[in-house]
Amino acid sequence: MENEIEIRECKTLDELAECVQLQREVFALPEVELSPVRHFVVTRNAGGFTLGAYIGGRLAGFVLSVPAFMRGERAFYSHMTGVRPEYQSHGIGAKLKWAQRTRAMSEGVRYLKWTFEPVKARNAHFNLEKLGATVCEFQPNFYGTDYVTDPGSGRKIGMQSDRLFAEWDLESPKVRALAAGEKYIEPGAPSATISIMSDWLSLVDSDPERALAEQLRIRDEFVEAFARGLIGRAFRRSDEHPMYLLYLE
Repeated sequence: MENEIEIRECKTLDELAECVQLQREVFALPEVELSPVRHFVVTRNAGGFTLGAYIGGRLAGFVLSVPAFMRGERAFYSHMTGVRPEYQSHGIGAKLKWAQRTRAMSEGVRYLKWTFEPVKARNAHFNLEKLGATVCEFQPNFYGTDYVTDPGSGRKIGMQSDRLFAEWDLESPKVRALAAGEKYIEPGAPSATISIMSDWLSLVDSDPERALAEQLRIRDEFVEAFARGLIGRAFRRSDEHPMYLLYLE
């Protein structure tokens, strides 16, 4: 499949409308929460861009980059990255992110940022180890409360939409190494670790009470670590105890 993937900017109204349809298939959001075509059009005219991954002329995934500021300079906020279910696990998300880096650097931009769920090990590993992003900001209940039903009691339990902010320094030593296909070993030992579960969705389905308790524990540990000035620079995969590795600057 690799040779068939074409990464290019989505510009026409039809191409952007396909990005809206892809959201429906990938994120299963209520219609009111989808980014509409107008959002894509306004973003492009404000200096942002949308990159699409095409296979055989069909949109397989996209990444939306919104103009932003970081560290007092122009940056991009990566609002969403989505890949159609049938094309997932083929590296398309990574290709889109590296193409996003190339495009940003061609415009003199060094930093990107985005949010992700701290409880999902796969996303954490992708962001910190495959891309080389770091985390130093935690936002509790960023999008509001989502409710799930406890299978035992039938009670509705409010799950928090906590988010970590990933910061991507496009020219850091780790990112440059990963972009070149090289391994990178974080220097020194971590000052702290934060363990998470290996399969968040299964825990939510089987025991939402425990999932909520774990979510709040993880929140407290991140808030405390960031208050100490620690930065999440790495992630250790494990079937039993995946964990974030945090370091002093």
